[in-house]
Amino acid sequence: MEYDEKLARFRQAHLNPFNKQLSEQRHEQGPGEEALDLKVPPELPPAEPELRCTECVMDLGLSEDHFSRPVGLFLASDVQQLRQAIEECKQVILELPEQSEKQKDAVVRLIHLRLKLQELKDPNEDEPNIRVLLEHRFYKEKSKSVKQTCDKCNTIIWGLIQTWYTCTGCYYRCHSKCLNLISKPCVRSKVSHQAEYELNICPETGLDSQDYRCAECRAPISLRGVPSEARQCDYTGQYYCSHCHWNDLAVIPARVIHNWDFEPRKVSRCSMRYLALMVTRPDLRLTEINHLLINYVEELLEIRKLRQDILLMKPYFITCKEAMESRLLLQLQDRQHFVENDEMYSVQDLVDVHVGRLSCSLTEIHTLFAKHIKLDCERCQAKGFVCELCREGDVLFPFDSHTSVCTDCSAVFHRWV
Repeated sequence: MEYDEKLARFRQAHLNPFNKQLSEQRHEQGPGEEALDLKVPPELPPAEPELRCTECVMDLGLSEDHFSRPVGLFLASDVQQLRQAIEECKQVILELPEQSEKQKDAVVRLIHLRLKLQELKDPNEDEPNIRVLLEHRFYKEKSKSVKQTCDKCNTIIWGLIQTWYTCTGCYYRCHSKCLNLISKPCVRSKVSHQAEYELNICPETGLDSQDYRCAECRAPISLRGVPSEARQCDYTGQYYCSHCHWNDLAVIPARVIHNWDFEPRKVSRCSMRYLALMVTRPDLRLTEINHLLINYVEELLEIRKLRQDILLMKPYFITCKEAMESRLLLQLQDRQHFVENDEMYSVQDLVDVHVGRLSCSLTEIHTLFAKHIKLDCERCQAKGFVCELCREGDVLFPFDSHTSVCTDCSAVFHRWV
């Protein structure tokens, strides 16, 4: 109360210079009439003030303190109104048909409201560019696309008016307001520490083993959809709620290896991210998992022969100066495991074999490597072999189709001898 009284005395002593009526009342009052109610500041007249200064010369800052609203209240009230108008625009855009004139007008209005909101926004509310939560490394997105969906609240991310983040490890997207509500750790940590596929086809255990709860967020679920629909993940065989399972489609590694089946099936969000991060990792040894697959798929037989030839060409390139300078082995930099062994495959390799893409690209690389060794490089030509049995014919190389190599002494000879 003491502070309010001092403020009222200060404003009584320094009247608004634009208020002519109050100024005249001040001069008409005598010395004994100054004891006014100090708790109620003088109000401005309803009429438009006349822009004429009184006899009392006053400081501009004191005048602004008298007739302007506090900045904090201005921001709080207007920001709330703008956000309400923005929500109304969003509803209009969702309800109207696409490409209509009203929808275009609503989008333009939404952009203007967003710009106005940025002008009135408190600088202290700016979000940091990097956030680290549960091994997620979130980066603030600058894209204004409105076609993203928040993985936490399962609603649209309005890039024009909302701040949102993306994890650089598993590409988890969410609003800035949803960051502190995240309970799912980054899938990339699982890939780094436990890079193993589930090689059983849809190992279902039943809802009772999950206590009729979502396998990820533990929300109550049931097959009847009350209180939430139970959706099965074809990769893990477990059941998830609609917030954790969006009916995303993915190729199931177990079905590929056992049945050579590449039809995409519905998986949970967590399984979808895990399979996307694992798709290029060479973690499948076909000879151990299903050794009969290579015998029944002709494309795999061809790929294995090409990979074996490339492994035989590798010593030539390692000891050849020209090959090292031209970096021939970098032709396989996307599939580095092809120059290390002929047994390991990734899911992406098997998909490319199925569509015929891998066979064509690997044949071109095989031809390029053979051309360097047999035609272009004299050093590599000098490392050829003469048949150990007939000692006739052209120079032989271990990767030629008509040659055989002794497993004990590595001697090269004609296959028909």
